Amino acid sequence: MKLVVGLGNPGAEYAGTRHNVGADALRQFAQAQQVALRPQPKYKALIGEYAAGSEKIYLFIPTTYYNLSGEAVRAMCEYYHIAPSEVLVVHDELALPLGTVRTRVGGSDAGNNGVKSVTQHIGQDTARIRIGIGNELREQMDDADFVLSKFNAAERATLADLQHVIEGCIEDFIYDSFAHTTHQAD
Repeated sequence: MKLVVGLGNPGAEYAGTRHNVGADALRQFAQAQQVALRPQPKYKALIGEYAAGSEKIYLFIPTTYYNLSGEAVRAMCEYYHIAPSEVLVVHDELALPLGTVRTRVGGSDAGNNGVKSVTQHIGQDTARIRIGIGNELREQMDDADFVLSKFNAAERATLADLQHVIEGCIEDFIYDSFAHTTHQAD
């Protein structure tokens, strides 16, 4: 059993923001897999499930605010006895430029409060897909304002071009071939 978590904030006002890139990427992956994400109030999340071979895969988007994501992840992990090593967290990364996707297992939260929350609630041995959101505006704005800003059309196009890379990394995790990698947009 594996849990793939896409971090973001709930609500229409956060749609298309940099902080929601992980949840948005997971929604697109769910759609590609023809998996419906349904509200599950017990877990404070949208959840979909499917089988990959003999493995049950849960796709999971917390409906808590970003900084409280670990509460929802812990509830799911405790109920289904999912170990941190069987959890993949897909999230935005300020320290990486837009157009970069980096994978890793464990490590620092790098100031990402959603990752920090997950780590505090289940430990740091999760796999991660870090999606770069940085650009030249980051230096001109407060980090909190920057992550809640929306992508422009060119940035959305870059992310759309990277979706196949992100989906490939999710599949690598599901099929036990996840490794530390860095991908750059062409």
